[in-house]
Amino acid sequence: MPVSPVELAIALAVTAIGAAVQGTVGMGFAVVSVPILSLVNPLLAPVPQLLMAMPLSVSMAWRERAHIERRGVIWLALGRFPGAAIGITLLVVATKRTLDLGIALSVLVAVVILGAGITIPRNSVTEFGTGVISGVTGMIASIGGPPAALLFKDAGGPTVRSTLAAFFTFGLTITMVTRIAAGRITGDDVILAMLLFPGLIAGYAASSRLRHRVDGPTVKRAILVVSTIAAVGLLIRALFG
Repeated sequence: MPVSPVELAIALAVTAIGAAVQGTVGMGFAVVSVPILSLVNPLLAPVPQLLMAMPLSVSMAWRERAHIERRGVIWLALGRFPGAAIGITLLVVATKRTLDLGIALSVLVAVVILGAGITIPRNSVTEFGTGVISGVTGMIASIGGPPAALLFKDAGGPTVRSTLAAFFTFGLTITMVTRIAAGRITGDDVILAMLLFPGLIAGYAASSRLRHRVDGPTVKRAILVVSTIAAVGLLIRALFG
């Protein structure tokens, strides 16, 4: 097995926590798990999280399907295509450390701006642009949630969770197909995702009990906090990984 039993136990716990956060807030699975597991063992992230995020997103979209904002999903998904292409190109021409640092600083700037009360209107232009950014960050770091979540931060909890889940389903499909075509998903990635899947199930089950407590201003604060954690995690990985 490519990881030790201790590393696997830590990864299962982190996976469960990440799934619980995403199932409750609408994003955060990769945000929580990828930076931590990259430090535990580089083989544990980011591709196994990418593979596990698909069933998690499908389940979340179905659970609150009545609240999906379909127009937003369409424009976000359309932006993911060029974003994925840009991301795979950057993976070839730039170093991982440089890319992580750039993404982290960009997310932190967005958190500061939006946390200060500045609101970005949701329309076809901003949604498409956000889809492009999410496609780039998802391809590079398997963390495509913060850009879309920050755009939808003022929506209600069910709308945020279901709309982002539907978008992530489309986006993850594009990202996985692109990675497969580029030879960037290995057999070890698949094995590790399968080994960590019980943690995903446990976290998702916990979110079913927690999600009803998260709505309105709580969602907004949670998105800002989780996005900040994502940026800090990438900064740590870029500087010390």
